[in-house]
Amino acid sequence: MDIEKDFEINKETWNTETDIHYKSKFYDKQAFAKARNSLKRCEIDALKDVKGKSLLHLQCHFEQDSLSWANNRAQITAVYISDKAIELAKL
Repeated sequence: MDIEKDFEINKETWNTETDIHYKSKFYDKQAFAKARNSLKRCEIDALKDVKGKSLLHLQCHFEQDSLSWANNRAQITAVYISDKAIELAKL
């Protein structure tokens, strides 16, 4: 087992998928830009009021959910493997 090689394969796969996801209707960037919220009711119900809480968001992709939690006043740390998605999150 070559963990470094597996990590790089996983990272490259997510870099490739990021372009597809970023352009897809599923992530609906226009709706997010208006509402500043991508969270589903089940996610909000699960965590309740996050104001002032620290959250670690693993696999944040291009950060719509992380930004949504921040808009709900959480202190958020977002972590992701894809450098392509991280660049898109900065837009």
